[in-house]
Amino acid sequence: MNDKGEVLDKGPFFHGTKAELKIGDLLEPQYLSNYQDKKSNYIYFTATLNAAKWGAELARSESKERIYIVEPLGEFENDPNLTDKRFPGNPTRSYRSKSPLKIIAELSSWERHSDEEINQMLTSLKKLTEEGKNVIYD
Repeated sequence: MNDKGEVLDKGPFFHGTKAELKIGDLLEPQYLSNYQDKKSNYIYFTATLNAAKWGAELARSESKERIYIVEPLGEFENDPNLTDKRFPGNPTRSYRSKSPLKIIAELSSWERHSDEEINQMLTSLKKLTEEGKNVIYD
């Protein structure tokens, strides 16, 4: 639900990461980002498994990739990093919130993107970084 009381998406919602969490734990903003060397002002999540897989696969860590089913505990908005910049209309159903997300469950199995797809994405992100275009508006 956004700040106007409109339901943006009914979910279910996912969060891809390499952090090991437990059912009932809260994901909150103001922790180190999975993708940049800074604290994040928002917690990010999605309603598509594909976007959650990318979140888990691209997180900067050597830990196990994980996808959690989450429940937003407050208002959330479209993620402007994707909806305004890359995918108008939000086909990735990607969101962010300043309120916590509650871990409801962990997906026990899911199919990763191929190593080739992951390497192509990492190469694209590296190029954007080198060009100064890999910016997360947080």
